[in-house]
Amino acid sequence: MPDNWKERLGTVYSTNKDFSFDYDSEEESDTLSPEKQNLRVLLDRKQRKGKTVTAIENFIGKEEDLKALAKELKVKFGVGGSAKEGMIVIQSDQRDKIMEYLNSQGYKTKRVGG
Repeated sequence: MPDNWKERLGTVYSTNKDFSFDYDSEEESDTLSPEKQNLRVLLDRKQRKGKTVTAIENFIGKEEDLKALAKELKVKFGVGGSAKEGMIVIQSDQRDKIMEYLNSQGYKTKRVGG
């Protein structure tokens, strides 16, 4: 049983002493090579109090590889950001620079939206 109470939210408890809840464990897929990744780069302002961010979606792979790519982008462009659930969020409008850099690294990118 997890120590973190947030992981137990939505769990139905049983009075059966032998009952054991199986937590949904999503298996992470192996990280695709950059040539096989089709990343979508877009500008986002929703739920961010009007602040503009550049979002990179559709990363297929392990969470640690996603975070490593996010860190590489943050260091390269000197901005803040985060990575989770297959999406990288970089502060400010960096679409052109990010697309150029990712293309030079072998990723396929597509600009989405304006």
